[in-house]
Amino acid sequence: MKSWKELSGASFFNATARERAVGMVDEDSFTELLGPHDRFTSPHLPVLGTAVEFDDGMVTGVGRIGKHPVFVISMEGKFIGGSIGEVNGGKMVGTIRLAEKVAVRIKKKHPDEYEQRRPMVVISFETGGVRLHEANAGLLAHAEVMDAFQDCRRKLPVVCVVGSKVGCFGGMGFVAAATDVIIMNEQGRIGLTGPEVIEQEMGKEEFDASDKALVYRTTGAKQKYIMQDCNYLVEDTIEAFYLALAEVADKTLDEIEGMRRIGSVKLIEEQMDIVKLVGDMQPKDAMDMWKYYGNAKPEILPELSIREFLQVAKRRVRG
Repeated sequence: MKSWKELSGASFFNATARERAVGMVDEDSFTELLGPHDRFTSPHLPVLGTAVEFDDGMVTGVGRIGKHPVFVISMEGKFIGGSIGEVNGGKMVGTIRLAEKVAVRIKKKHPDEYEQRRPMVVISFETGGVRLHEANAGLLAHAEVMDAFQDCRRKLPVVCVVGSKVGCFGGMGFVAAATDVIIMNEQGRIGLTGPEVIEQEMGKEEFDASDKALVYRTTGAKQKYIMQDCNYLVEDTIEAFYLALAEVADKTLDEIEGMRRIGSVKLIEEQMDIVKLVGDMQPKDAMDMWKYYGNAKPEILPELSIREFLQVAKRRVRG
């Protein structure tokens, strides 16, 4: 694998799950938990004649950013589309629960320095959602992960990172929305139902999955950023994600809470207002919403670089 310095400048979009995990924390600080040598594999796949991977398509471990312990969960989309089953779901839940326990210990031992030493959970999503080969176990994992998020709330940040090839779809789209902070590159995509499934069920007239520009306008990072469903939009390098994570790690818990999209009556009311607005407007394209929120020439936004986009894009006003 590349060195940490080589990884820093590498494309996040093209990186493997393990490269992302190593590069998102300080140099030489990452220790993998339940790695390939431990051979935790799905018990269900061999029964169905499907090959296994010794880490079940998910890298988990702990590193550091400054004084902050960082518990990393990184999904590998090359293995069954990054789908979630029993083993990798258990790894995900176990890592979050471990971070919560460490947070309690640090707060007890260093009460006056907790903010400076507070742990953080970072999840690099690359998944289509539930693994159909073991659907019940995968659905249970989704629920257990969101339950663990709730237990971590106001104790330590849970950060969603999306910028890999598969994107974040299916039930994991819900899970990503339930995190405290979302960081994306331009290639990142988040949604509930994947474009191909929409086309299959509703027809090409409803949604043309081969129209990549349409797909990115609908589920991509620029749309999520304008709609305030993405907190940070960064360049496509592992270093850019690392720097954004370092910034999040140093924020107060009150600041972290203010970056959430769901989780309070006020936020539910905001989301319901958006639903009503969409119902009234009946937009034909995401660009209709971009224009509504003050972007006079929305058609130019997809072609802008991230730096140019961040300078000119108008976002939905929260509150």
